[in-house]
Amino acid sequence: MKREELTEKILDIKREKGWSWKYITEEIGGMSEVLIVGALLGQMKLVKPLAEKAAALFGLTENEKRMLNEVPYRGTGTPMPPTDPLIYRFYEMVMVNGPAWKALIEEEFGDGIMSAIDFNIEFEREPNPKGDRVKIGMSGKFLPYKYYGNEQGIPDYGFKEV
Repeated sequence: MKREELTEKILDIKREKGWSWKYITEEIGGMSEVLIVGALLGQMKLVKPLAEKAAALFGLTENEKRMLNEVPYRGTGTPMPPTDPLIYRFYEMVMVNGPAWKALIEEEFGDGIMSAIDFNIEFEREPNPKGDRVKIGMSGKFLPYKYYGNEQGIPDYGFKEV
């Protein structure tokens, strides 16, 4: 069985049982709902105790349980640019606002990146009389570029110079 087939099996069971992602993530527990859903959709891995819980919940085989614990080839399945309208809007936000985000982050922190590995993301429904809003909060560790081969007096890392 391929990872994509396991994802389809999980989605079929979710539909058959009428389960919500909220129900599934509460049953599995142990980490962010985004990571759990990502793992069930084939983009993340579940640590062994959570793979065990997911396998029990979905009635998966031993081999399928092991697949949930493997590091996947991330990013597959989404064409670029994305064609799904919701995913495309995130892409559009990065394309339009990315240069400003980059400039502001670098001005505050220095020469580096925001980690997507040491990272948290939270979603919240924000009631609004003109239509509910999606509120997203992201927090990623700042990772400065390492200046290798640097001479004496040249900093090792790209932290903001004061």
